[in-house]
Amino acid sequence: MAALEGCHCRGAAGGRSGNSGGSSGSILYSILKSDSRASSDDHQHQHRQQDALRRLVHKTATSSSTCSFSSSITTTATSSPSSSSSPTAPLLELRQQQACSCSATRRRRGTLRAPGVTCKAASAVLVKTVRFAKNVPCFRELPEDDQLALVRSGWAALLVLGLAQDRVDFETAETSAEPSMLQRILTTGAPDRRRGGGGVTAAPELSSSPGRGVAAAAAGGVCLMVDIQAIKAFLKKCWTLDISTKEYAYLKGAVLFNPDVEGLCCLHYIQSLRRESHQALNEHVKLAHRQDTTRFAKLLIALSMLRAISPPVVAQLFFKPVIGAVHMEEVLLEMFGFKVP
Repeated sequence: MAALEGCHCRGAAGGRSGNSGGSSGSILYSILKSDSRASSDDHQHQHRQQDALRRLVHKTATSSSTCSFSSSITTTATSSPSSSSSPTAPLLELRQQQACSCSATRRRRGTLRAPGVTCKAASAVLVKTVRFAKNVPCFRELPEDDQLALVRSGWAALLVLGLAQDRVDFETAETSAEPSMLQRILTTGAPDRRRGGGGVTAAPELSSSPGRGVAAAAAGGVCLMVDIQAIKAFLKKCWTLDISTKEYAYLKGAVLFNPDVEGLCCLHYIQSLRRESHQALNEHVKLAHRQDTTRFAKLLIALSMLRAISPPVVAQLFFKPVIGAVHMEEVLLEMFGFKVP
C-alpha cells in the first residue's frame, strides 16, 4: 500500500471500481481508448518513431557491418522413426532415439528467408507497440523507473502479439548448424586458457530462456530453429483462435502490466492492473462468445506461450539486419523518450 501511495498514478487507481466496465479510469477504458486513438495520430507519430530508428541505424552504418546471412543454405529431410514391429522392443532404445532426434533438432539454426520484407514489417509493428504503451494513461502515470522496467521486460512479448494482430508471417531457411572457428573467435573472444591457450571456447548457444542477454543471442549471426518455431507456434495459435482487436488490446494490457518484474515501485497498483486486464478480457469473452465457454482459458494458454519466446532472439531475428551493432535497448530508450543512462 505504501508503494501505491508513492505512485504518481493515485488518481487513476482511485478511479477504478469493482466493475471493470463502469469507470473511465479503469484499464478497460484506458486500453481501448489507447487503441482507438492510435489510428487518428498514426501517421505523425509513426514518422517520429521511424526517424528515431533511422538515426540509430545511421550511427552504426560507419562503425560496423550488419549481420551477414550465411550463403550456404542446407535443406534437411526429417524422417519419423518407425515403430518397432516387436512388442518387446527395448524402451531404453526408443528413448535414446528420441533424445538423439531432440538434440539434433535443438542444434538446427535458421534465419529469415526474406529479411528485408520481414524486418520492415516488424519495425512497423514496433512503432505501433511503442505508441500503444505510450497512449495507455495508466502506464504514462507510472514513475519513469517503473515504465522503463516494464518496457524492458515486456517489449518482445508485446511485439510478437503485434505481429500476430497484423498477421505478419515469415519464412525461414536453415543454415549450417555449427559456426566456423573464425566465427567462434569473433563471438567469444580469447582462446580457452583451460586448454593451454590452443583451444577456442564454444560459441554461446541461444536459449529459449528470456533471461539470456542480447550478446548471447547474436552469437553465430543466426537463431536456433527451436526458438524460431516458438514464435511461429504462438502466431499460429493466435490466428487459429481468430483473436479480435479488443481481445488483443486486453492481452497487451496483461503483458504490459507485469507485476513479476523486480524492483517495481508501484507493485500493488500494477498487480491490480494485471488483474483488471484479465477481468475485462473475461467479461468481453462472455459477451462476445457466449457459446464458447472455454475461449477465455484458450486465450490464457496462448498468452502463456509467450514465456517460451526469448527477447534476445526476437531482437536478433527481426532487428539485427536493420540496427546492426546497436543494442535493442538503445532503440527502445530512444523511441520511448527515456533518458539514456
